[in-house]
Amino acid sequence: MTRARWSILALLFFATTINYLDRIVFSVLIPIIRQDLHISDEYYGYINGAFQAAYTVGYIFMGPFIDRVGTRIGYAVAITWWSIAAALHALSRSAFSLGFWRWMLGLGESGNFPAAIKSVAEWFPKKDRAFATGIFNAGSNVASMIGPPIIVWMVDHVGWRACFFITASLGFVWLLLWLLLYHLPERHPRVNRAELDFIQQDLASDPEQAKIGWAAALRHRETWGFALAKFLTDPVWWFYLFWLPPYLYDVRGFNLREIGWALPVVYLMADFGSVGGGWLPGFLMRRGWPHHKARKTTMAIFAATMPVAALAALATHPVLAIALISLATSSHQGWSANLFTTVSDVFPKNAVASVTSIGGTMGGLGGTIFASILPGIIVTYFGYTPVILGFGVFHLAALWVLRRLMGDMKRIAM
Repeated sequence: MTRARWSILALLFFATTINYLDRIVFSVLIPIIRQDLHISDEYYGYINGAFQAAYTVGYIFMGPFIDRVGTRIGYAVAITWWSIAAALHALSRSAFSLGFWRWMLGLGESGNFPAAIKSVAEWFPKKDRAFATGIFNAGSNVASMIGPPIIVWMVDHVGWRACFFITASLGFVWLLLWLLLYHLPERHPRVNRAELDFIQQDLASDPEQAKIGWAAALRHRETWGFALAKFLTDPVWWFYLFWLPPYLYDVRGFNLREIGWALPVVYLMADFGSVGGGWLPGFLMRRGWPHHKARKTTMAIFAATMPVAALAALATHPVLAIALISLATSSHQGWSANLFTTVSDVFPKNAVASVTSIGGTMGGLGGTIFASILPGIIVTYFGYTPVILGFGVFHLAALWVLRRLMGDMKRIAM
């Protein structure tokens, strides 16, 4: 059996890495940018809110667009858009112009996960999808792990504006590889019959059908279960992604170089959570567990660790704070790998991108409210502690919602 599906997964991994690298440049450099452009914490929250709002709006269009034109063209359009927007951050001269380019970046980046999740559904059987999702989703952690020290090194040598041009250029390299290498399994020149049969082993229970749009997807409570779980839990990840560098700088007293080496530790642990979270339910399924029980048990384990991780706000030693924050990012990524996979567990392939985009829209809305605008105000007047402690219960609330609305996660007909 050929192994072409793993080369496709490698492309998804690198696309997600580039996606997050373009996303985190701003937050890593904010201690320098805010001095140069005179940006307060409150305005920093509003700028992040612009990205989140655009990310939310983008999901409304990107999911149906990718379902309509396919993953090959849809992914290419998305990464071209966001790479141009990422590069043009370098032209910013005020908080307003930064907010505009963050808005444009959010519109383009909203296409990454609908396209990647749809690609996984096209290239992997059900039992391997959580593992595949965990691997490509680990790209977000790799970007957050290797990006900060490289960005800190670049800013010392070429300045903060050039950093945006350099990271954005990676998207165009990936675009060329994608257009050269990506095809559907049945049309891919490197896929033999054995691999195609392996990929399509669930075809009898998930036949190809006409594309499903938002209107049809929203009639199912399972869509709302996934979407509300994203609304509640995505803000936790966004908060740490956007606010961890200024938190370490302002509260913990780290300098820029120390931030550049602390962030890789946090996101290295997130990588373990992402891959381990994708591996665990497959391990349980191979030992006879029903897929819904394996999935929900795994998610419950990660949700239960979040209140402990939130105690980072009260930790007196910086090392303990970093360890608890690492637990939070690791647990969230393990949760997220499984939450994404519930879509391909429950919905037919023709609805995966649309349902994912609905969830992404709700996750972006939650991020806009709870990870951008409200923290900007709360941090300004009350500090970081109430925000970090409050996020400790969001995953448990999402788990309750998911159990109520998705039940046993049975495959539905649409």
